Amino acid sequence: MTKYLFTFPAAAMRLTPEEFEAAGRDSHAEIRAAKEAGVYVFGGGLDATVAPVRVAGDGAQSAEPYEQTRELDGGLLVLELPDRAAALEWARRFAAACRCDQELREFMFDPES
Repeated sequence: MTKYLFTFPAAAMRLTPEEFEAAGRDSHAEIRAAKEAGVYVFGGGLDATVAPVRVAGDGAQSAEPYEQTRELDGGLLVLELPDRAAALEWARRFAAACRCDQELREFMFDPES
C-alpha cells in the first residue's frame, strides 16, 4: 500500500458562505467514508493564523519560510491506498466534496517510517 497526499490551497475555495458550509459537510462525509474504508491516515488544514518557523540544525530559528513555501496554506489529507487508480478516485471524490481541485502526490517508501 502506498500513502498519497491530497492538497489544495486556501485560495482555491472561492465559495459563498452557503457553498462553504456544504463543502464542509460533504468533505467531512468523505473523511468518514475514508475512515470506514480503512484508508484514512491523517487530514486537516494549515492554521494560517500561526506563522511558520524555520529551524536549522544548530537550533537557529527564522521567521522567514522557504521562498517556495511562502504561501503554503489550505487543506491536506493522507490516505493509504492500493494503487494510483484508487488515489485518483479518492481525489475526484474530495474535489467534488470540497468544490475545488485536489493536487495528488505519492510518498516515496521509506522502510524506516
